[in-house]
Amino acid sequence: MRRHVALVGFMASGKSTIGRKLARRLGYPFVDTDALVVRSHGPIPAIFDSEGEAAFRRYEREAIAQALESDEASVIALGGGALTVAANRELLQDRAYRVFIKISAEQIISRVRHGRERRPVLGANPTLARVKELYKIRMPQYASADRVIEAERRNDRDVIDEIVQWLREKGE
Repeated sequence: MRRHVALVGFMASGKSTIGRKLARRLGYPFVDTDALVVRSHGPIPAIFDSEGEAAFRRYEREAIAQALESDEASVIALGGGALTVAANRELLQDRAYRVFIKISAEQIISRVRHGRERRPVLGANPTLARVKELYKIRMPQYASADRVIEAERRNDRDVIDEIVQWLREKGE
């Protein structure tokens, strides 16, 4: 059985965009765990506002488990904080290769500020300082991924080529 490919990294690092393209290239289904949560429970900012982050993390864990249930390998884009939960890391360990899409805090804040999505963990007025603070906290989990892809100032095609080459080397 082929392993799933789980893209991990900070919010706005390109996991969903790269994930869709990578899945197409590999001929795998694509799953976005945030989209699964939204489909089942409504918009993420609304979940944070009405139920809190703990509820969102519980829904996210359910979405990850659902994505990993399939015996058919898929590309899975995880939410930026998914690896902060030990149960999620355990779920992924045996069933998926974890690939960290790494970009700078400066590029993240630029994308967040220019994006349309509200990012509840960054607050109403996202700052570079807040991104750096969260990134520092999450970096140990991100860095423990099976593969770290330096994606700063690289186009999607180059990032995908590197992932595909690495998967071939792993025999996938």
